[in-house]
Amino acid sequence: MASIQLKSVLKTFGDRPVVKDISIDVKDGEFLVLLGPSGCGKSTLLRMLAGLETITGGEIHINDRRVDQLPPTDRDIAFVFQSYALYPHMTVRRNISFPLIMREHRWWFHLPIIGGMARRRIERSAEVAQLVEKTAKTLALTDWLDKFPRTLSGGQRQRVALGRAMVRQPQVFLMDEPLSNLDAKLRTSMRSEISKLHERVGGTFVYVTHDQVEAMTMGTRIALLKDGVVQQLGTPREIYESPTNVYVARFIGTPPMNLLHAEIRSDMVHIGNYVLPLPSHLRAVLPGPYEGPIVIGVRPNQFSIAADTAGMPGLVSLVEHVGAESVVAITLHGVKTAHDEDASTPHEVMVTFPGYTPLTNRQPVSLQVSLHEAVLFSAKTGENLDLTSSPKTVS
Repeated sequence: MASIQLKSVLKTFGDRPVVKDISIDVKDGEFLVLLGPSGCGKSTLLRMLAGLETITGGEIHINDRRVDQLPPTDRDIAFVFQSYALYPHMTVRRNISFPLIMREHRWWFHLPIIGGMARRRIERSAEVAQLVEKTAKTLALTDWLDKFPRTLSGGQRQRVALGRAMVRQPQVFLMDEPLSNLDAKLRTSMRSEISKLHERVGGTFVYVTHDQVEAMTMGTRIALLKDGVVQQLGTPREIYESPTNVYVARFIGTPPMNLLHAEIRSDMVHIGNYVLPLPSHLRAVLPGPYEGPIVIGVRPNQFSIAADTAGMPGLVSLVEHVGAESVVAITLHGVKTAHDEDASTPHEVMVTFPGYTPLTNRQPVSLQVSLHEAVLFSAKTGENLDLTSSPKTVS
């Protein structure tokens, strides 16, 4: 298929930069997810790759060919839109075959009778019919080829949009939040279908979403953006286990990582009045014989209820039973987090327990924390201290 290189890509609207000097190499056959909140620049970046937006600076290469000055039709890409963008007056068969018909478009195709005959001739040709049938079979749409989009479910319409992209056999598939209009059950099903499609087709996919679950389950790599800047680029596991800064730590994970302000003194960690030893693997990431403030990132499953009052005292503020686990919000006394503005403000941590917890709202508890999988961040910059010693590259 194709590799993609984004080299110092920049986009401004007026004097407002929305994509800031982004460089990413996408390998042939990779599934790259552009992840981030609304307004972070991910859709703009995708549209620049497609040629639907011009770039202000930098270069875009597909298969070592510079394409940022080429029109979309010359880039050999397929774009799947959030809104499906199906033609309501055309059958599923005609919707899927339409890109192949347009490849042979002539000006007289607009003439009512002659143009209609020409389009039907192309659609019924052996090559086009075979491609459409093969694509429909892959997407389980064979029984719907002669139906109109209005008779299809949301998931089926999304598959038609995918089929219209697939039938062109492009070098690159670009998808802009294609599942955001579906309900939760359909999104889960379509995530699986798109992942399987990527395996079967073996193409290069670039996929935009604000949903971290989609990113974590579908992408071979994730580029997490904030304010037009790539905060971290890596595999889902790398981003989850070793977030590059506190922003990434708080964005990835459901519930997200808890960030606790702490002090290190004589190889002991002080979280409020709670004191525990600093593990040797965390001591190794600190700059020399460090003592002072630190931010500790702790995933929700690394907390437990203490049998006595030796832990961090708190009060249960919310209990959610979600089947396989329970999610509990606990307000800790005398503990501050990285996103608290006032050190005297009680801090709420999110904790997960397997199965159904007997905890109830307003119940006092004492929490213990394991630092086995904890991450240390600079209290000043918010950067992961285990990564600051090595240069950061986005490739």
